[in-house]
Amino acid sequence: MFQGILITRDDAGYQARLQAIAETGLPDGDVTVRVDWSTLNYKDGLAITGKSPVVRRFPMVPGIDFAGVVTESRHPAWQAGDRVVLNGWGVGETHWGGLAQWARVRGDWLVRLPEVFGARQAMAIGTAGYTAMLCVLALEKHGLRPDDGEMLVTGASGGVGSVAIALLAKLGYRVVASTGRPAEADYLKALGASDVIDRNELAAPGKPLGKERWAGVVDAVGSHTLANACATTRYRGAVAACGLAQGMDFPASVAPFILRGVTLYGIDSVMAPLAVREEAWRRLGRDLDPTRLDAITREIGLGEAIAAAADLLNGKVRGRVVVDVNR
Repeated sequence: MFQGILITRDDAGYQARLQAIAETGLPDGDVTVRVDWSTLNYKDGLAITGKSPVVRRFPMVPGIDFAGVVTESRHPAWQAGDRVVLNGWGVGETHWGGLAQWARVRGDWLVRLPEVFGARQAMAIGTAGYTAMLCVLALEKHGLRPDDGEMLVTGASGGVGSVAIALLAKLGYRVVASTGRPAEADYLKALGASDVIDRNELAAPGKPLGKERWAGVVDAVGSHTLANACATTRYRGAVAACGLAQGMDFPASVAPFILRGVTLYGIDSVMAPLAVREEAWRRLGRDLDPTRLDAITREIGLGEAIAAAADLLNGKVRGRVVVDVNR
């Protein structure tokens, strides 16, 4: 038996509960992992609260991330004792995830944990930080460089935004952070933001084209914010879109794309191929200052995760939440 959060949907309704789970209940997979740390992402908040149909099979252990140690493997790439990290692949949605003390998954989904990070640090990064790195990689491959101009990061106080600011600032970019929490300005500047703007400057319906400002954008918000970010991106600039905190809609025009040559990159972290994941984690090991992780991280026990999920959706959580699954 092991402890985990289990989501059920039956005549009693949709429920997420911390409970003892039999090891025989673990799903099919060729690698078994003792989970040391997990984390809470926006998608985990939706899954635990049931506010969006994230979970597509029941019962389900949520948690799209985990870091731990292989205890048993039938996969050629892995053996007992290997330190691994997992992000995405439908874990916590269609396959039991990381908010439990044990997990069984396909070995093809795992990435070797970089030596520079411990399991807790890996979860301070989590899918949010890994996604932020994918955004930065897309902007770099577009050809953007620090002397090209300001970089906008929306949803800046969240997990993706916090890591994106730290990464871009470490790489030498001038970062402007957009947030709905003005009280977090000092926190964002400590991460490396040069300036902080109110999200309301971007959140309302805007013009098809605005004054050119951003060389590049990391957007975790979507909807009008993404549309306005595109409309104010400079000629031949780029926008990396990875989130939908404001909404899934995209109320924009083609004007930025055909009149200014702006490129919009869609960033998918869930099904990204192994080579892309390995590159992202290698770059995180090189370009993310580990001391920044403490500033953006709050630690909770597994028993606190259900309440924290609601706080996350209500905008009460800053940065990253790591979950010690063994307390």
